[in-house]
Amino acid sequence: MIDEFCGFNLKYTSQIKFQVTESLSRLEEGSTVRLTEQNFEEMSSGGKPLFVDFWATWCGPCRIMDPIVEKLAAKYSDKAVFGKVNVDEEMNISSRYQVFSIPTFMVFKSGEPMDAVIGAVGEASLEQFLKKAIDGGSPHPR
Repeated sequence: MIDEFCGFNLKYTSQIKFQVTESLSRLEEGSTVRLTEQNFEEMSSGGKPLFVDFWATWCGPCRIMDPIVEKLAAKYSDKAVFGKVNVDEEMNISSRYQVFSIPTFMVFKSGEPMDAVIGAVGEASLEQFLKKAIDGGSPHPR
């Protein structure tokens, strides 16, 4: 029984490592940028708004939202930069912006957070949030 239990754990751990590796490679190759302490300031201070997805590998709702974020990134890549912050790896960034729940989505303009949405929301709601920020609607400093 212990061997079966250990075998299950090893198999499960292997699956988690695969998922983490797959997600990281998509961040490097896809339409979103992996945000770190080294590049966050530069990316958030650019000419385009920065849409940030605060996430973690173990977060189910984050994985559910990932295809939606990727779809929006492909659709709006000419109007905004899309980035992801892994809250487990970049704790300084998430604590600086008081991210206590994930997924959290924020839009930054000129280095300042303008607005945020917390939780797994529908695609239409997230797109409306993004459009409001891109169009210069009334996002308010957080």
